[in-house]
Amino acid sequence: MGTAHEELLGLLKDAQNILIFTGAGISTGSGIPDYRGPKGVWRSRKPVYYQDFMRSEAARLEYWDFQLEGWQTFRHAQPNAVHQACVALEQAGQLEMVVTQNIDGLHALAGTSPARLVEVHGTNRVVECQSCHRQTEPAPHFAYFQKHHKAPRCPCGGLQKPATISFGQQLREEDLQRAAQATARADLVISLGSTLSVYPAAAIPLATAERGMPYVIINQGPTEHDEHPSLQLRLEGDVASLFPPAVAALVQNGC
Repeated sequence: MGTAHEELLGLLKDAQNILIFTGAGISTGSGIPDYRGPKGVWRSRKPVYYQDFMRSEAARLEYWDFQLEGWQTFRHAQPNAVHQACVALEQAGQLEMVVTQNIDGLHALAGTSPARLVEVHGTNRVVECQSCHRQTEPAPHFAYFQKHHKAPRCPCGGLQKPATISFGQQLREEDLQRAAQATARADLVISLGSTLSVYPAAAIPLATAERGMPYVIINQGPTEHDEHPSLQLRLEGDVASLFPPAVAALVQNGC
């Protein structure tokens, strides 16, 4: 390992309550496209805003049509080495929390426990009624939409959508509170695969860093925090090539 990699390992060894913040860059290795990278989905298609979804059947059809496009990719995606490294940190007793911007559910699928996971933008692994908040498996809803080309509704009559935070929809207060509590306890924060450009989520790692705790960013391409005075270590490159080996070395050495 080079000096930067040794520094990362040293920071991991010294920490007991590590906050991991993850973005789309960690899931590209699982076959899920980066939504905001140079070839990101949002560069080629205008998103449907939550307010439009709630008041317009045409917007709901557009939304479900877009979701259907990505459903086969999401439903078959499997966790990769980065997700597994986060689980290894939890098993080693050093993980405070994983706070993820990703909606793919791969951290949960990898085995990160619900108590150590905040999916700040929600998950598309379940569909949620917007009225009664009943949650159900997605597959029957996509099958219904594909067959009838109608936006699915709950038995209560409410509108249904994957349990993700749409554009214009407020983040869940409970998730923000859990993330804030984690930032107050963490003694190291590591951002993995995020451009750190979407707020308020991107403010979460800064909350720990601005308490004087070490801040590490690992990403392929620039981020909006690269020049932040709280940043201690910046590694450029593929997260899967940089982070899992450091965690493996940590675990193997029994640190």
